[in-house]
Amino acid sequence: MLTAAPRPASVGTFVHSVAAPTAASVPLVRRRVRAVLEGWRIAADLADTLLLAVSELVGNVVRHAAEETGRMDVRLACDRGWLRLEVADGAAALPRLPAGPADAVTRDAEGGRGLLLVQLLAAEAGGELLVTADEFGKSVRVRVPAA
Repeated sequence: MLTAAPRPASVGTFVHSVAAPTAASVPLVRRRVRAVLEGWRIAADLADTLLLAVSELVGNVVRHAAEETGRMDVRLACDRGWLRLEVADGAAALPRLPAGPADAVTRDAEGGRGLLLVQLLAAEAGGELLVTADEFGKSVRVRVPAA
């Protein structure tokens, strides 16, 4: 049975920086993001989507960029009816986003499903996944409606 969640906070920002991302960073960041989402009274299903996203994105930094970058920034914002989760690092290499279902990973692959899963969950929630890069590194953003 679904029940209506209280209306989310109208404005808020959370920033967490990790100097040396390791596997221990994943649950730590996830706990902090969960506490912020609870404080903002975000509906449980939307919070679950963002918690899965932050786990995947932070895990990707740990696996693919931690050695090169040595840092990671996690930002969560709630503003003008949108929730935005951003995980940024200083590595130059961009993740490969699937072009569509036909580009999905094979059944036997041991990895490569995380961004696809985050992309699909964001779309299901009415949002999007974006990857941007500049001279300082890259960021992966998930943006979804807050209500």
